[in-house]
Amino acid sequence: MNASVDPQSIGRFLTLAEVCEILNVTMDVAVGLVQSAELPAIRIGGVGEWRVERSMLEQYIDDQYDYQRRVAALRQAEFADSGDFLADDEHQDEATPRLRPLL
Repeated sequence: MNASVDPQSIGRFLTLAEVCEILNVTMDVAVGLVQSAELPAIRIGGVGEWRVERSMLEQYIDDQYDYQRRVAALRQAEFADSGDFLADDEHQDEATPRLRPLL
């Protein structure tokens, strides 16, 4: 994160520019996350700017870490066993990790 943004000095809501700086992404990426509802946000005023609640950004980051851990576990399991872990539920073992997209 850029030293110019002190997370404690920013209020409850972040602008998309601040989200971009914190995540080190472009504005197009941040807008895409908001428009897809992957990153919850509110619009201030009728056609005002988007605002992201700090706690929602932190939750999004935590969810992304969790998702990457599950992807890594799935890949590791695929190397350990030749079974298809994304098989249909009829043949799914309950102990087998399942990959589920986060929304």
